[in-house]
Amino acid sequence: MFMSFRNMLVIGWQYLRAFVLLYLCLIAGNIISALLPFSLPGSIIGLLLLFCLLAFQLIPAYWVKPGCSLLMKNMTLLFLPIGVGVMDYYPQLSQQMFPIVLSCIVSTVIVMIVVAYSSHYVHRERIIIGAQRKEPDLSSPPSQQSDKR
Repeated sequence: MFMSFRNMLVIGWQYLRAFVLLYLCLIAGNIISALLPFSLPGSIIGLLLLFCLLAFQLIPAYWVKPGCSLLMKNMTLLFLPIGVGVMDYYPQLSQQMFPIVLSCIVSTVIVMIVVAYSSHYVHRERIIIGAQRKEPDLSSPPSQQSDKR
């Protein structure tokens, strides 16, 4: 039931390593963002940096997994301060409600259309080299053949 002191140290080290790596990526992203001639949030650059480190297996995924899983479990709690902060700008938001709602609806429709076409493109019927093609049914008249397709 109780964990040994050694197990507690190992688990503590795993969380510390995960949070240090996440924070180092964030700091590096902020530094790169400050050096860029255009505006891009440092947190986004840090996430891309972390993605590249994991994708090219420069750091193993299990190093950051404990910290990431803890943050993902508590993500709703982490969004509360942002939601409360947005309420400070309620008068400005209420004046611009129509353009905000319209842009949300239009962008959602555009995303749905792009995803639909992308899905159809990715999952389209492909010709497999060497596969047997279906021969048309010659026993029925041509008008019925077009109805079967």
